[in-house]
Amino acid sequence: MRICIFGAGAVGSHFAVRLALAGHEVSCVMRGPHLEAVKAKDLTLRVDGAGFTAHVKASDDPAELGPQDVVISTLKANSLGSLVTGLPPLLRDHTAVVFAQNGIPWWYDIGLVSDVPPPDLGFLDPGGQLRSMVAPERIIGGVVLSSNEVIAPGIVANLSPERNMLLVGECDDRGSARIGALRAALNEASIQSSPVEKIRETIWTKLLTNMSMSVLCLLTGQTARGVRDEPDLQDIIPRLLDEANSVAQSCFPGVKRLARTGPAPDHKPSILQDYELGRAMEIDVLVRAPAAFARAAGLSTPMLDLMAALAIRMAREKGLYQG
Repeated sequence: MRICIFGAGAVGSHFAVRLALAGHEVSCVMRGPHLEAVKAKDLTLRVDGAGFTAHVKASDDPAELGPQDVVISTLKANSLGSLVTGLPPLLRDHTAVVFAQNGIPWWYDIGLVSDVPPPDLGFLDPGGQLRSMVAPERIIGGVVLSSNEVIAPGIVANLSPERNMLLVGECDDRGSARIGALRAALNEASIQSSPVEKIRETIWTKLLTNMSMSVLCLLTGQTARGVRDEPDLQDIIPRLLDEANSVAQSCFPGVKRLARTGPAPDHKPSILQDYELGRAMEIDVLVRAPAAFARAAGLSTPMLDLMAALAIRMAREKGLYQG
């Protein structure tokens, strides 16, 4: 299978190595020192002290990579605009495009079967550029559960060897041969991809943590474990999670409630990493969009609203958010 990873940073590079070693013809759209290192020395994945190196075709110009069977976009939501000009050279008649990102996706209403329409999410695709460029039949939803870090140009470390998943589904939730083939390819490459009945329900399941605990990590500057173990937050966290659960369940009653149980990972969520590193932040998909769903459902979410306002203020003051 010809597979292009568009936006091969930490997560994308990890997946690229595994898919290439599984025998697929993998190419990567990447840039900067990471790209130059991959061109010179190939791409290396480190897991639990072991190293795995794979040859991938890499470029910052998608036109050099040619048409693909599947494009997996691992771009952050605020960088999806680069697909407008970058995606067309990668497409053939039946090329599927997997949007593997955090938060509420720009295509959320496409193919949605629901008696309750979603709120206006036009701010996730300013000017409708993606909507006008990506045909609905190409869209595959993706949810990533994997922690990774680029530790040096050309080298990515997997920080969650026990959990590396890319869950995929058609935007209208129908079963399809291409979803079956893609899941098989991912599983054979040791990227877990179990069946999901409703891709948006899976999106909300992950978003529960991102929209609540991850934003709280941003506001406090602490890791997930640090926030979970903070004595002064012990009474706050359950109320915060109750609000997040109510928003998700207003869309999908079957969403598994997020509870304050089990050990929390001792790492900083991506929204905090982006803030500290001065990178553009995924405020719209992780903060604004869930708030829009809460308002549409008539829910009172005072804690989420306050956290959203503070997160937006922090991002704007540092020049990391323009919304």
